[in-house]
Amino acid sequence: MTVTDTRSRILDAAVRVFADKGYHDARMSEIVEVSQTSKGGVYHHFSSKDSIFLALIDKFIALLEERLRAALEQEEHGLQRVDAALTVCMQTFSQYRKLAKIALVWAVGLGETFEEKRREINDHFAGIIQEYLDQAVVDGSIPPLDTEVAARAWMGALNEVVLRWVYTGTPEPERATPALRTLLLRSVGVTEERIRELDVGG
Repeated sequence: MTVTDTRSRILDAAVRVFADKGYHDARMSEIVEVSQTSKGGVYHHFSSKDSIFLALIDKFIALLEERLRAALEQEEHGLQRVDAALTVCMQTFSQYRKLAKIALVWAVGLGETFEEKRREINDHFAGIIQEYLDQAVVDGSIPPLDTEVAARAWMGALNEVVLRWVYTGTPEPERATPALRTLLLRSVGVTEERIRELDVGG
C-alpha cells in the first residue's frame, strides 16, 4: 500500500467516525481501528485530531471546487455558469453528505482555527459566485447590481438549505434545488422566460 493509499484510508475512516460521533466525541483510537492501520501509521500522516479534521474540510472543498470548475468550463455565458454552479453544489452536497456534515456542522464552534477555515471557505466560494454574477452582468444576462452582496446572500441561502438537510434529512437536495434555483435567479433579476429557457437547456 502506498503512502497516498494509507492517507486516503485514514481520511475515509475519519469521515465515518466524525460524521457518526461528532468532533468532540471522536477519538484517534477509533480512527486507527476503523482505518485498519497502526497508531504509528496514523500519526505519521496526521499529528492530531485537529489536523485530520482540517484535512477532511480541505478534501471536501477541493472536491467541490474541482466539480464546479469542470461544470463551468462547459458553459459559455455568465448566467449559465451561475446556474451550473448552483446545481453542482447541491449535487455534491447530496453525494457527500457525511463530508458536508463535517465541513458545515461539526466545524462550528471549535475555536478560532476552525472559524478562520470556515471564513476562508465562505469567502472563496462567495468569490466564485460573484465572479460569474459579474460575467452575467457584463454579457447582459442580468441587470447591474451589487454582485458582492448578491453572492453573500446566495451563500446564506445555500448554507441554510443545506444545513437543514444535513441536520434533519429534509428537504432533500433533489427537492430543494429547483425551488432554490428559481428563487436565487429571480433575486438577481433573471426573467421567468429566461429561467424557463435554462430549464430546457437554453
